[in-house]
Amino acid sequence: MMEKNQVKWPERLAYAMSDFGCNTIFQIVGTYFLVFSTDTMGIKASVVAGLFAVTAIIDSVDGVIWGQFIDRTHTKWGKSRPYWLWFSIPFALFCIMSFSAPNLPGPWKVVWIYVAYIGAKVLYSGINIPVTSILPALTSDPQERVTLSTVRQFFGNFGAAIFLPLTLPAVAFFGQLFGATGKNASTSAIGWFIWAVILGIITVICLLTAFAGTRERVVTKDSTRSVPMRESVRALKGNYPWVIIIFINFIYWGGFAVRSSSLPYYFKYVLHNEGLGSLVLAGTVITLFSTALVPFISRHIGKRNTMLVGMVGTAISQLILYLADKMNGNVPIILVGIVLYFISYGLTGALIAVMLSDAVDFGEWKNGVRAEGFVTSFSSFSAKLGMGLGGMVLSAVLAHGGYIAATAGHTVVQSDAALNAIRIGFIWIPLFGYVASCVALLFNNVDKLEPQMVRDLRAKHAAEIND
Repeated sequence: MMEKNQVKWPERLAYAMSDFGCNTIFQIVGTYFLVFSTDTMGIKASVVAGLFAVTAIIDSVDGVIWGQFIDRTHTKWGKSRPYWLWFSIPFALFCIMSFSAPNLPGPWKVVWIYVAYIGAKVLYSGINIPVTSILPALTSDPQERVTLSTVRQFFGNFGAAIFLPLTLPAVAFFGQLFGATGKNASTSAIGWFIWAVILGIITVICLLTAFAGTRERVVTKDSTRSVPMRESVRALKGNYPWVIIIFINFIYWGGFAVRSSSLPYYFKYVLHNEGLGSLVLAGTVITLFSTALVPFISRHIGKRNTMLVGMVGTAISQLILYLADKMNGNVPIILVGIVLYFISYGLTGALIAVMLSDAVDFGEWKNGVRAEGFVTSFSSFSAKLGMGLGGMVLSAVLAHGGYIAATAGHTVVQSDAALNAIRIGFIWIPLFGYVASCVALLFNNVDKLEPQMVRDLRAKHAAEIND
């Protein structure tokens, strides 16, 4: 049975292409859409901010809706895989639209970016939620799930690490190739469009590779029928592993969002060293190495304890940053804290999807209902909600501290209260999120229940097939 559920390396790599494909273009949308809209399309930043607010509301519900679609899907390809086939091209087209600048009157430009950006975000959920929901269907072997999730996380981070740094030089290159000169090359509409088309093609190829190269092999009664909403909800009854991981998803990523958003402020106004801030962002490559270690570490100390080590590490890294701050911004100590943070982050991210797969199994084991789409879709909901509220909290903290926004060509000296508000955002709010996540994770004992749970579910699934 273990051999039957073992996923070979070609399929592991095919599964990893799902996240690599998602991040190939969507990281570009998330990072550069604002600057494209303002500097290339000529749309006011306040209008784009309104778009972000509308999208945040849509994001808070679309994940659960996609989860219901997945649970009601019944095809010869399975429940989750078909979404990569059906929506890879529409997703790429909306992302390309997000970096297209048609010659339209002002109001219609606004309509264009609303349609393009909202479409890209909604369809991203439609292809990304299946990346998580398919995991419990790929294998019933707990350690194999860790390996699959790790390989996926590695390639997802790798995709962002490759294409984010290449974007601005590529836009400038294609802009110059088609006649743009000087600084205009980096904001060239044709440059952005060509680069988006290239990334869109890569994204489609990766998602179709994931579709063709994976197989939903854990066949159950619920995987061969449409699971109605009222039954899907039953999978959550008494499902405390699900409650814990959804809470962690909310509080951990909320802290992550506050830390990421406040980082540029901290290095600019507190340390007066923006160059160091850029260097710190480049340090995300460190996560690739620690992510690769997750299967080996979890094999010896378990999934929960591996994740706990990562969360404790992120909390300690925040305390190191506080120590460096008290020493007038000691750069060597800051770098120690940053390196520890990225190492620890790499140990955490890959295991959240695995913990959600455990919650799917637990829901079936306890309640007799296997609802992969519904159970895992709340991961998207809680993470987006946490990051959205995190941004609101940071804005409120900065406003309360009297932060003054800089304007082009002017130097701003922040007050002591504003600098303390920035410190709260960069050090203390994330620390609270990481500590709360550690405490919640201590109550998750699924690793101890897992051997019995796996045996019982395999027997149940074998009986269902024979029937």
